[in-house]
Amino acid sequence: MSSPILAPAAVLIAWSMVMWGWLLVTRIGSFKAAGVDLKTAKKGARGVDLEAVLPPEVMWKSHNYNHLMEQPTLFYAVVMILALAGFGDGLNAQLAWAYTVLRIAHSLWQATINTVPVRFLLFLLSSLCLIALSLHAVMATV
Repeated sequence: MSSPILAPAAVLIAWSMVMWGWLLVTRIGSFKAAGVDLKTAKKGARGVDLEAVLPPEVMWKSHNYNHLMEQPTLFYAVVMILALAGFGDGLNAQLAWAYTVLRIAHSLWQATINTVPVRFLLFLLSSLCLIALSLHAVMATV
């Protein structure tokens, strides 16, 4: 099965892996400077409380990666519903691309500058795309 709406979902998945790599490289580089030794780090569910140890600029990447594991999971489900229902082209594909581009812009903003008003606007706009896609998925399946 091939549907145009699958491409933006695949791109957002790939972007999530880019963010994972970025947070990994940034964190590992910051561990030494913060005096975190992974060999002797406290055992437990959370291990070292990195929020208290690493600079905020380092943690922003981790926060964003976590965000990419939250709302976008709904996006992937909606994309699959629309693709399977045969409504993965036209406006729905455009909305999916808009969602993906806005989420990537949100990631870049949060990982580098991280001012809340712009972050919120990017989140709001992407959420509106997801709401529209969700409504279209309902209409396509009822």
